[in-house]
Amino acid sequence: MTTARRGADNPPGFFGERELRILAIVPVLLIMPVVAVVAQVLANASLDEQLDYLFPEAASFSAKEGSPPHYKAYGAAESGSEPPLLGLAFWTTELDPLERGYDGPIQVLVGMDTQGYLTRIIVTNHREPYGYFSVELPEYASQFDGKDIRDRFRYGEDIDAISRATVTVTSTSRAIRNSARRAAVAHLEPPDR
Repeated sequence: MTTARRGADNPPGFFGERELRILAIVPVLLIMPVVAVVAQVLANASLDEQLDYLFPEAASFSAKEGSPPHYKAYGAAESGSEPPLLGLAFWTTELDPLERGYDGPIQVLVGMDTQGYLTRIIVTNHREPYGYFSVELPEYASQFDGKDIRDRFRYGEDIDAISRATVTVTSTSRAIRNSARRAAVAHLEPPDR
């Protein structure tokens, strides 16, 4: 590495290569924390909207907590009492990380009430080549509304079959089932039978 020398090629007042690199890096380093904060605020806004979609009757949500990680949805509190727990929300990729679709993991945010029934799901991220006509369709997600986690979740039986997307739909359904059952065992009381 050479340092800038003054002379005919580098008169006083001009920066050398090293100084120019430093001057280029400093603004980036100053801006990075601001960008990170803005990204976090936008991500939280999006997450808040998603949680509201899963639990429209919820008055509040906890921060992500516990093992396995989850959010708690709370109803409105009666005067002088604790707010009732409405259910849990969790990411399939955090509870069942090894489940893969045709082209990688399929990230689904799942809502589940305290009795083990799914409230709703949102497919938030995937790289599936046929996802646009399988797991992205509103009809795919809506079939999980009110679904009991004790159901079989079998493709072609209680999960609608979609031609050319067997791997995607089977994997996504299995990830929803397995992560919901894992969250229920860890965080919910068994229902009275």
